Formats: sequence, C-alpha cells, structure tokens
Amino acid sequence: MRFSALKKTDIQISALGLGTNAVGGHNLFEGLNEEEGKDFVRAALDNGITFIDTADVYGKGRSEELVGEVLKEYDRSRFVVATKGGSDWRTGTRNNSPEYLRSALEASLKRLQLDYVDLYYIHWPDDKTPIAEAIAELSRLKQEGKIKAIGVSNFSLDQLREANSTMEISAIQLEYHMLDRKIEENILPYCVENNISVVAYGPLAFGILGGNYTKDLQLEEGDWRNRVPLFQKGNFEKNIEIVEKLKEVADKKGTDVSNLALAWLLEQPGVDAVIPGGKKPEQVESNIAAAEIRLEAELMDEIDSILQPTR
Repeated sequence: MRFSALKKTDIQISALGLGTNAVGGHNLFEGLNEEEGKDFVRAALDNGITFIDTADVYGKGRSEELVGEVLKEYDRSRFVVATKGGSDWRTGTRNNSPEYLRSALEASLKRLQLDYVDLYYIHWPDDKTPIAEAIAELSRLKQEGKIKAIGVSNFSLDQLREANSTMEISAIQLEYHMLDRKIEENILPYCVENNISVVAYGPLAFGILGGNYTKDLQLEEGDWRNRVPLFQKGNFEKNIEIVEKLKEVADKKGTDVSNLALAWLLEQPGVDAVIPGGKKPEQVESNIAAAEIRLEAELMDEIDSILQPTR
C-alpha cells in the first residue's frame, strides 16, 4: 500500500481509501446487508487500507454507526477517519452555519464512538452562509481537538479559494475519474500550488469503469444514477466504447480496467487518495492491487489519447 501525508498535517493516509456510502446507506441503495457492510470495512482495515471515508447523510447517520462499530475492534492508531457534515437530511437542506456544523460534528462523533475525527469536510456549500464563518468554526473545533484537519467537498474553485483564505484547508474531495476530468482545468493546479490534498470520489465512474457494463445496460427505475449525465442515452454508449479501448491498455499491464482507472488517478499530480466504494469484502481485495500499479509515461500518453473525447 502506498501512503502520503495529508497536506498541512503529519497524518499518513493510504492512497487507496474506502468509501462507505453503501455501508448502511439505505437512503441511497436498496437491499443493503449491514453485516456485509461491516465486513467490507473490516476487509479494508485488514488489508492495509487505513483511510476510511463516511458522511452523516449516508443512511441518515447509519453509515457512521456501522463504521463506528467496526472501528471499536481496532486500535485507534491504525486508521484515519474522515466524515462530512453541512447537509441536514431532516429538512432536506444544506446548512453550513457555525451552530449547525458544531452540532453535526458532535452527533457524528457520538455515532462513530470517537473523541475526534482526523478529517472533517463541509459536504456541500449551502450558498448562504459566508464560507469564512463556516471555516472559522471548524478552526475552533480543530483547536478544541475534535478534528485534526479541515476539508471541503464539492466546492468550486472560487469557493475553495475563499475557504482557504487562511490557508487551513488540508483536503478537498471531488468527483474525479477518467470520464470526468473537468477539475484538471483549474482546481487541480490550484491544489498543487496551495498544498491541498485532492481526494477523488466516484473513481470508477459509479460502475462504468468497473468494466462489466455493456451498452444495453438498463438501470432500475429508482436507481439514483439515472440522474447522472454519464448514464444518459448517448453519453453512456460513448463511455462504454472508451472502456473497451481501456481494457486493451489494462491487458498490457496484466490488470483489469477498474484497477487501471484507480492507478491512473493516483498518477495525477495533487491526488493523494482515491476512495472507491462498494458493498462486499471481495471488492476491497480486488481494488488493493491498484495501489501498486505504476503507469509509465508512454502508457499515460496512450490513455490520454483514448480519453480525449472526455476532456
């Protein structure tokens, strides 16, 4: 497993993290098995993944509860926990007010059964609370020892600049994968220049880069991915064509397209971790190999030529 320092801290995070939105995320996925979800987290911790990512909105707190139950089985020094707040599922609104963020963090700590979290993100900007006020509250929580590092998620470049005006932002979590490279235009360079770790979520394009889909895939009516442009008619077929070409590159490295996609992200300047999600322990074991794959410049150029339509 590769490790890197979370920017502006001495916290070491595994390059391959674990996304836990499907661990108790009953509001996002149907038919989840909670015991299987806990085994998914155990598989990560038992196989060298130390960076565990969750959020209070996943399962309306249930993901944090299940993750917390597993973490109690392990020494606190063995894992790094990131969670997110600022979206109130009770009202269906985003709330970055200092009062709400403090109460949300306290509730998360209780569910996780922890005294502190290593990294706390504002999940989404609420477009009404001055960002400086929200970050100032997180700074106070950091001084109190309840969080070790401050992050933001789903912020635009201008919002990130405002959040980082006091240079306290250690990480930003954003959607980033082979089929969506828009952050390369300005956010990624800004993060490199300003010492901010980029944590990529959705690294397998919500399943497309898993390599198992065909053009005739039909999502179920209630599947949230029906709202994602990647899956919309016209886009989806083109994405599958790209995946088929990427499979040929993966074959050259003796791997599969999903691990190629994760390894490609880890080659990008500024990306310190990727957090693929999943539901089953075997998915963790399949992803582990990606952390050890190195892609030569020639291979990166070949991949870039295949991905040109996505830029």
